Formats: sequence, structure tokens, C-alpha cells
Amino acid sequence: MSFINEERLVEQFLELVKIDSETKHEGKIANYLKDKFLSLGLKVEEDNAKEATGFGANNLICTLDGNSHTGDGIFFSAHMDTVVPGKNIKPMIKDGYITSDGTTILGADDKAAIAIMIEIIHILKEQNANYGNVQFLISVGEESGLVGAKAIDTSLIKAKHGYVVDSDGEVGNIVVQAPYQMKIFTEIFGKSAHAGVAPVKGISAINVAAKAISKLKLGRIDKETTANIGYFKGGKETNIVCDYVEVLAEARSLQKDKVTKVVNEFKQTFDQVAKSNEATASVDITEVYPGFQLDKTDVVVSKAIEAAEICHLKPTLLKSGGGSDANIFNGFGFPTANLAVGYENIHTKKERIAIKNMVDLTEFVFKIIQLHVN
Repeated sequence: MSFINEERLVEQFLELVKIDSETKHEGKIANYLKDKFLSLGLKVEEDNAKEATGFGANNLICTLDGNSHTGDGIFFSAHMDTVVPGKNIKPMIKDGYITSDGTTILGADDKAAIAIMIEIIHILKEQNANYGNVQFLISVGEESGLVGAKAIDTSLIKAKHGYVVDSDGEVGNIVVQAPYQMKIFTEIFGKSAHAGVAPVKGISAINVAAKAISKLKLGRIDKETTANIGYFKGGKETNIVCDYVEVLAEARSLQKDKVTKVVNEFKQTFDQVAKSNEATASVDITEVYPGFQLDKTDVVVSKAIEAAEICHLKPTLLKSGGGSDANIFNGFGFPTANLAVGYENIHTKKERIAIKNMVDLTEFVFKIIQLHVN
């Protein structure tokens, strides 16, 4: 679109990625964003996420009052934190791509989305466009397990539905389904003894845990379900029969009954193997985030499909194997799709994003806002 100011968009993105904001240390970027959104005439509110989570800032809820009230308000969400190494980022432009200098990540995940939000606000004002109320939700701690979104004050969210702008893949992709994730933390309690003098008097927690793990289904269980051991640790010296082991695992599935079945099998297996070896198992199961499933009839999906087609993008509906803030918002009762940003090689020093993708996504989001008025 001719009215998208590509130079302004790129400069805004470059400015954002230069601000250090590794997860748990979001204070500096949060202050910058508060000032930026206020300067653009938005109402900026904060929740108490910093106190609740111990992270570096609160979530920001920034509201742009619409000039039309013929449609429901919508929100767009991104996260302000980055993975490591994300300090002293030096962005570079080469051959139509923005990269770091190779010593850090770039931070397009998810600062490209924030830059696009800011450009959208400029465009809406400059073009005197017709739009309803739009909220921009900027979360902390996404890279640490969706911590900020989980702690967000939902009373500040006035829109009924919205979009997270934080998926990889081509611009136009729309994530409409994502998995449930459960964590399984297991402790095995054995009995210590001298490994050389009286090993039979001990019960090796390592041995018990290994026997249990050997019975578990791990990796790709079916096309919708996975399970993985994250770590296995315990023991002190080779001359001591290990009496304590920790095992941290996860299970994911697009279907809640499937992930529940997997974690229950984990618990039963550890309990049974421990008991048969005169040890004790303590298994703690927690839900990391809920799954969600939308279809093309849901308004956030149908409007995104229509907007993509108008923008000559290919609207591809996808299932994801990973979680995002969209999982949390859907769990809170806000139908939320996740839009692809077009960044590449995220969480690595080879991360990059094409300037064209940023421009295309800006056009896409702008059109979604317009369609939600009609």
C-alpha cells in the first residue's frame, strides 16, 4: 500500500531491537513503549504482572479509541521480551533483510510485530480510516513460558476477540489450533548405601528412574501428540548408591484427552516401578497452557482470511506444535488466532526478517482492522 511508510516502519523496528529486553528484564523496553503509545494518543494501562511474576515490567494494555462503533473492538498482541543473547543488538540491513551482526539474536520475535502495531496507528490517523476500538496488548515473559499473558488483568481487555502476532512462517499464515502442554515433575526416593561395601543395602533411585523411563512412550506418539524428557538428574559420588533423582518431562497434544492420557501413564509407570523396587515416587503434574481450536467460521479467522485475500496473500490455516500467548487468551475466553510475522531462524544468531514481510504484514493487519468495522 502506498500509504505505508516503509522507511518509518524500518526505523521504528531498528530502534526497538536496540533496546535490551531479554526475558525477565523488560523494564527499559516497557518504559519506552509506554511513552511511545502515549505520544500517539492511546490510553496506556498496566496490570500488576511485575509484582505477580517477578519479571521486569507489567503487561501494557494500550487502547486506541475508534471513530466508528459499528463493530466489536479487537485486540492485537505481541510480547516485548526476547530470548538470549539479546543484549547490545546491532541490526544490519542487507539485500532486503534485517539481521543482527551475528553476535546476538535480532529480536524480530516479537519486536517486528510491535513496530507494525506502531506503524498501523500512524496509518489509521493519517488516512482518517474508519476503525473501531483497537487494543494493543504487549506482554512480558512470553519467552519464559507465557508468564506475562498468564498474569494479565483480563478486566482491562475490552475487546471480545483478537490476534496474537507471533508465529513463524509466511505472512498470511493463520494458526487456528495449538496444543495443550503439561509438565510432569517426578522425584524418586531410594536408599543410600556404600556402593562398594554394601550395595545391596541401597536402592538406586537412578536405576528405578531408568527402568520407568524405559517403559514410557516418548517422542512422536501420534500426529497430534508428543512427549519428552527434559532432564534427569541426581546422585553425588560413585561410591554412594544414589537415593534421590529428579525427572522433568512434558507432554503436548492438540487433544486434551490425549495429553491427559500421556501424563497419567507417566504417573502410573513411575509409581508402579518405584513400588516394585521398594522405592517411592512423587509425581506432580501441572498444565503449562491450554490448547485451542478455531475454524474458518470463527470471526477472527474469517476476517483474517478475507483480509489476506484482499492483500493478495495466501491465507493458510495451520496447526501448531508450540504454544503462544494465543493459548492463554483463548483459555481466558477470548477467541484468538495467531498471525505469522515472516521472521526466520528465530532464537538463533542467524535470525532475520525481510522488509517486504514487514510491509505485507502491516497491510494485512490494517485490512483486518477495517473489516472488523463492517
